[in-house]
Amino acid sequence: MRQVTYSMGCSFDGFVVGPDGSFDWSVPDEHEFAQHIHDLRGTSVHLLGRRLYETMLYWEDVDQEPETDFSTREWARLWRELPKIVFSTTLTEVTGTNTRLATGSLAEEIERLRAESDEGEIALGGARLAAEAAELDLIDEYRPFVHPVLVGGGLPYFPELERQVRLELVSSRAFGTGVVASRYRVVR
Repeated sequence: MRQVTYSMGCSFDGFVVGPDGSFDWSVPDEHEFAQHIHDLRGTSVHLLGRRLYETMLYWEDVDQEPETDFSTREWARLWRELPKIVFSTTLTEVTGTNTRLATGSLAEEIERLRAESDEGEIALGGARLAAEAAELDLIDEYRPFVHPVLVGGGLPYFPELERQVRLELVSSRAFGTGVVASRYRVVR
């Protein structure tokens, strides 16, 4: 069965954006970016909340700039090819290559995607969407990229849950920047 994974950068104190909404502290270096590209290659569909969808529109044409480096062009190409489903209560349409609005609930969309194929992962992006998925026990693996910075508040990576969730460390990798990328499997 396809796994549902949740991967985002977060501060050491557990926030994806700071109190002012910024995330400029999470810009990856070339090695971290290569890891993100590697992870994206294993993804068959990406589910996004509205805010992340709007942020990711940047990748639709960034590779058209003449000074764009290879990694940026590669990420943009992979991102455009990847099917994306946007969950929003305010949007009535979306733009972007291979992008559509969700037609069902998060649980219904994931159930349908799991039934379609066993190939590739179902990636989640957006802390609020991931919080909903966590509450419904739909996340199979958490993949935080923890940055060595304390931002003191903001939007948390990990949702508040009414239950305990046991995790098993699958792998961990430290980058020269101090970022630590980990994979934790949900123990069921």
